[in-house]
Amino acid sequence: MSQTAAIWLVILAAFAAANWPFLSQRLMLVGPLPKDKGAKPFAVRLLELVVLYLIVGAIAMLLERRAGQNAPQGWEFYAITGTLFLTLAFPGFVYRYLMRRRG
Repeated sequence: MSQTAAIWLVILAAFAAANWPFLSQRLMLVGPLPKDKGAKPFAVRLLELVVLYLIVGAIAMLLERRAGQNAPQGWEFYAITGTLFLTLAFPGFVYRYLMRRRG
């Protein structure tokens, strides 16, 4: 896989993973919610967002290791990528909480 293809794969995976908690009512992408809960709480969606951020980060590290040597990262890198992940989650958040549904 070329370097460009790996970068686009990570970006697309991050976009899909960032929006998935807001588009799905399933718990952690697989299991159904308990019947007594109703809609998935916002705190659960945030926890899923953190877990999916870590999964996408692991995929990115594996692709980087495959291409060569992993570069050491400081806290700044994680602050920027976390913020970018939250920015990518904006369309899902808007769809779930800000759009008015009529009918």
